[in-house]
Amino acid sequence: MAASAPHLVHGMGTTLEPPTWPAITHDDAAAALARFPVAGRLEALEWHSPRPFSAAARVRTTRGMFVLKRHHPAVRTPAGLAEEHAFIAHLAVAGIPVPEILLTDAGTSAIAVGDWTYELHRQGAGLDLYRERLSWTPYLAASHAHAAGASLARLHAASRGFAAPARAVQPLVASFNILPSTDPLAATEAYVAARPALAAFLEPRDWRPAVARLFAELGQGVPEALAAREALWTHNDWHPSNVLWSADGQVETVFDFGLADRTCAVHDLATAIERTAIDWLALGQGRDATIGHPETAQALLAGYATVIPLDRGEVAALLRVLPLVHFEFALSEIDYFAGVVGDDEQASVAWDQYLLGHADWFIAPHGQAFLNTIEHGPLG
Repeated sequence: MAASAPHLVHGMGTTLEPPTWPAITHDDAAAALARFPVAGRLEALEWHSPRPFSAAARVRTTRGMFVLKRHHPAVRTPAGLAEEHAFIAHLAVAGIPVPEILLTDAGTSAIAVGDWTYELHRQGAGLDLYRERLSWTPYLAASHAHAAGASLARLHAASRGFAAPARAVQPLVASFNILPSTDPLAATEAYVAARPALAAFLEPRDWRPAVARLFAELGQGVPEALAAREALWTHNDWHPSNVLWSADGQVETVFDFGLADRTCAVHDLATAIERTAIDWLALGQGRDATIGHPETAQALLAGYATVIPLDRGEVAALLRVLPLVHFEFALSEIDYFAGVVGDDEQASVAWDQYLLGHADWFIAPHGQAFLNTIEHGPLG
């Protein structure tokens, strides 16, 4: 019998890599599912996710199809998952199509089993059209971007009334502390000081002048653009592989709220554009001037505006935020790689390419042209 192919996952670039976290085995899944009474007995592992920051598998049981997700406790504890699960539960009540979260025998939505933290979701409805595609992958069609924009607006409308505070300090969360600050360097200092592994990684680098330069170039008007915005729990990782699709190209299920936190709609919409309208994985490969796709951003905004109208002031605010919208999460990625994984090479990629590189692309003429095209394009 031929050996099965090794399980590989998405890396920070375009190639598949061996996983940081070992794939969930049959025994792992059976032990975890035993703690979720509604799930039934494990029959088979159908598929292992290639997403890199946790291990996940689609599992078939005697009671249906589920997605079992396993985290290192330094990334997510049951308490950390409870924060995002409460938001998902609020959205479900408000009519957003999210997967059902199963409860454990202790009545919690996540549990520690051995050295891991587990959560279990019922398989959502819809086609997983983008499941093998990388997180920075553009939409396959403008119609998908339009549908995703409308779905994001519905999520924002449903989020109102969820008054939970911002999440506790933990890796890989899109927190909202630096961009709204009128002193972004001081806010960055505080962010770094609260994360010892991040502080240790940055200490030998001349990072303060680098941060000061980015905010001098791109930060004018950002706090003012955010000051009057309604605080809102948001998705913060809105790209096409985090939704399931209907046969006619509409969003049927929304999932993966791992980065969700209390930000605002403009920040989340800017993140959605940053995730999908620029081919970041081609950055530095000789075609930086052509990696931006403003038509994708315009389609997403047009879809959004069919549910929540956008005016020129809101688009202008979004474009102020967009060049730096990945800044804070890039710091969180560095904290993850340097502190949890112990991989300074990947942490350096997050610093040099994701934090500095993304911002510098917006400073360059092609980035300014990208923003200008969106600013003067149709609002839908």
